[in-house]
Amino acid sequence: MQPVPILLAWSGGKDCLMALQHLLHDPRWQPVGLLTTVNRTYQRVAMHGTRQEVLQAQADTLGLPLLEVTLDWPGGNEAYEEAHALALAEARMRWPGLRHCAFGDLFLEDVRDYRVRQLGREGWRAVFPLWGEDTAVLARRFVGEGHRAVLCCVDTQQLDASYCGRPFDNALLDGLPTGVDPCGERGEFHTLCHAGPLFRRPLALRRGESTLRDGRFQYTDFLLSRDAV
Repeated sequence: MQPVPILLAWSGGKDCLMALQHLLHDPRWQPVGLLTTVNRTYQRVAMHGTRQEVLQAQADTLGLPLLEVTLDWPGGNEAYEEAHALALAEARMRWPGLRHCAFGDLFLEDVRDYRVRQLGREGWRAVFPLWGEDTAVLARRFVGEGHRAVLCCVDTQQLDASYCGRPFDNALLDGLPTGVDPCGERGEFHTLCHAGPLFRRPLALRRGESTLRDGRFQYTDFLLSRDAV
């Protein structure tokens, strides 16, 4: 039986990386590309704030083509869904027969239901490789297997801003306050992956400025250094 081609919704963070690992190890699936929502105005990954050139470097070292859902800022949900549908149509032209897209969601039912409905309108099916996994176990497995990431965004209403920019490692997990999900599934924080067993080579990143936006979200900028691939 031939593996089924599948896209992966890609933010550049740890959960989608673990979802990719799961798909690569599952003979039923063949990941063919990464689908990312990018803020056209600032040329950064939506929510995570990761620079577009860092996103492209991730895709290059993972060996998968990148497809972008580009949005102007500010923009509403209707604009997002229109841009998303156009990106899916482009993907279908590139890979005829492609009709599955995977997500790294873990336990938020409303988010899952939205994705199922959104894809269903375009004749696609949503796949959730990590759904229902214990997030504490998953977080420790991420670190233990040698994946490397940093916190690039923190919701300061849920977690102190000082966590932003820190490595996602056992020391960070040991110090997370009670009530903060170890994978940040409720939006407590977002991550940027830069090395590990799926990367052909690590990204050479240097830390930039940290900025509070909208009076709530602390972002830490990460840039490719001169030695980055």
